[in-house]
Amino acid sequence: MSRILFQPGEYQELTLAERDLLARAYREADATLRRNITPAGFSACSLADNESYGTDENYRSVWARDGAKTVIWSLDIDDAEMRRCQAQTLRTLLAHRSPSGQIPANVHIESGQPDYAGVGNISSIDSGLWLIIAVWRHANETGDWSIIHDHAAELQRSMDWLAAHDSNNCGLLEIPEAGDWTDLFARSYHILYDEILWYRSLVCYSNIVAHLGHVERAAEYRKMSLRVRELINANFWPSTNPNSPLRSRFANAQTALGDARYLVAQLTPFSFSWRCDVYANLLAFTMHDLVSERQAMMTFRFLWGVGVNMPHPVRNLYPTVHAGDPEWRDYFTVNLLNLPDHYHNGGIWPLIGGVWVRYIHKLGLRELARREMVKLALLCQMGVKHEWEFNEWHHGVTGRPMGKAYQAWSAASFIQACHDLQLPVDRLEHHE
Repeated sequence: MSRILFQPGEYQELTLAERDLLARAYREADATLRRNITPAGFSACSLADNESYGTDENYRSVWARDGAKTVIWSLDIDDAEMRRCQAQTLRTLLAHRSPSGQIPANVHIESGQPDYAGVGNISSIDSGLWLIIAVWRHANETGDWSIIHDHAAELQRSMDWLAAHDSNNCGLLEIPEAGDWTDLFARSYHILYDEILWYRSLVCYSNIVAHLGHVERAAEYRKMSLRVRELINANFWPSTNPNSPLRSRFANAQTALGDARYLVAQLTPFSFSWRCDVYANLLAFTMHDLVSERQAMMTFRFLWGVGVNMPHPVRNLYPTVHAGDPEWRDYFTVNLLNLPDHYHNGGIWPLIGGVWVRYIHKLGLRELARREMVKLALLCQMGVKHEWEFNEWHHGVTGRPMGKAYQAWSAASFIQACHDLQLPVDRLEHHE
């Protein structure tokens, strides 16, 4: 007798109440996104609904990674107010790039002051990666190429700055510890998340320079992207296959892990992290097709089995890091953020939940994706003070909201998931 992964009841059609919930959630997500429209672009979270103290002051900014993702995930909303904010977000960031080409981590909305580093004054590498991807997506999907034409030289300098982080000419970027969105977490050197974005930014920039008429240069960037794609699959997906083209000096140690179920989180010349960066693995398939559908299904079965979507979709890391673990750092306690099951250390992120739903849908598990969409809506319905706060993050065990309220990328990710699932959100309700 064959065994099945799911019980038939998990494929049931949505009830009328669940359909109403999704319709309400979509409206609230749209309203949350509009709370973050400012003259400088999308704010990270609603300026009017969050108190700022200490380092939280940097939330009152247009963030590169937050803003870029919000732009990408809101492109299906075609109205003048949203279009202006999408374009202004990108222009604000490009206007504040450094002379060497570095895109700021954020630009403070009131003062206009750029910040090029995160907590601990560590460089934000993924700011430039997300910016390149967002600029291409915005131009390609809106037909407005003015940002690319106005900032062609700045975009090239940004790509040159990023490429300089391949300090040993191996094809992958060498990232400083805590140098990306996990800015209080112990990742360094070859980080899966950043290498995935590096691959995608090379593809997008190839398209940009091709549009500008530089055919040979476009081909060079396309060739670079193919090399990075090969390196990611060869080095981050351990295999016992003797013909596997592992290039890492720690190939033997990786092989000792057995056959992979997911792309591992980090590689360095001295060690590697076997943990599953849930977000990076979801991005590898959902947005970038870096892994095959077969690999993506293997990863899904692993993530489903360990319950990263429990109590809500979805935790960003499995398993969490505890004190005494070799990957633990004392600075995880800064601002009490990265305690176990908190923030980047296994916290639940609605923005990743949206990518999780899209991942499942892309695998063809469409009914299950809708069930997970309902769970995501229930997560976003929670709040510290009010319902429908679309909080930044939630505790990984209790599911309770702990991050900022009315977070732009949480709302935008929910909207994009609704569109990918082709939910008729404007016609779901059966009554008012």
